[in-house]
Amino acid sequence: MSESIIQIQHLTKTFGQGPEAVHALEDINLDIRQGEIFGIIGLSGAGKSTLVRCMNLLEEPTSGAVIVDGQRLVWMEQNRLRRISERELRLARRKITMIFQSFNLLMQKNCLRNVCFPMELAGVSKGQAEKRARELLELVDLKEKALAYPAQLSGGQKQRVAIARALATDPKVLLCDEATSALDPTTTASILGLLKDLNAKLGVTVVVITHQMSVIEEICSRVAILDGGSVAEMGEVQAIFSNPSTDAARRLVYPGGVRAAAEYIRSSRAVRISFNGGTAYQPLIASVAIDCGVKLNILGADTRNVGGKALGTILVGLPEDPNEAAKALSYIRAQPNVTAEEVDYQHE
Repeated sequence: MSESIIQIQHLTKTFGQGPEAVHALEDINLDIRQGEIFGIIGLSGAGKSTLVRCMNLLEEPTSGAVIVDGQRLVWMEQNRLRRISERELRLARRKITMIFQSFNLLMQKNCLRNVCFPMELAGVSKGQAEKRARELLELVDLKEKALAYPAQLSGGQKQRVAIARALATDPKVLLCDEATSALDPTTTASILGLLKDLNAKLGVTVVVITHQMSVIEEICSRVAILDGGSVAEMGEVQAIFSNPSTDAARRLVYPGGVRAAAEYIRSSRAVRISFNGGTAYQPLIASVAIDCGVKLNILGADTRNVGGKALGTILVGLPEDPNEAAKALSYIRAQPNVTAEEVDYQHE
């Protein structure tokens, strides 16, 4: 198992004081491993962006500890929050860089100078900075845009420049705060592909903050689900997708899909089938019809293919004949990587 690159320990963040105080984060504990792509997801107001900004002290927590690559950035000592000096923080931030939804490029500088900027701040000579900047622009497939200005670029190209700039100090961690939210689906897929490629080539740890489950399933190996400023659930993406154990996770994994179908069949017998990571190409419903001679009515479905594995849920209506229903249910429950739960909607 890889060693930790980021450790968040009992972190809280409160804005304001007294009865007007807003508790944005409460007792957050996270352990992000070196070289992984880790997702943090939640609905609007869950505390995602506050949490990621606490990781590099763009936002100072109220209490708790943040450790990056073995170095404490903030910690508790005698019930008081302590932090490293401003000079130490500037050096630490070279290891943990960030890209944003709004790109945050310098509009008066061309792409080359945007990428050079953090290196110049770090004291790198102009010649060395330009050489490295051109290498990074080539790495993100924008070599030909070196002299173009941000206003001349598409959203996806702007984000690629922002990624190149974030890589300029050879960071160990790349924080992505809703980095694809302003992009169309095709461009989003392109940026996610680039992040996966950079993770594989450079070994940089990527932390993805998003409200989009599709982003998590596309790129992340593990995920933490935030709800009301707390971690509701955390684990392998495949495990959470196949069997979300909290209401917060279920709202994200199955946003109104399967349960919505229940409104139409409150007086019917039905079974909720959960796919727990078997092959995505098993024709289960067709197999029931062929092998058992029982036809099932699909009432709702929320399934997805993650890395060739079937995850998600299907709601099917059982036949009125109790013998046929029992035969179908027994067959389904005998299949690998599948669980089936008969649902009585009269009582839901």
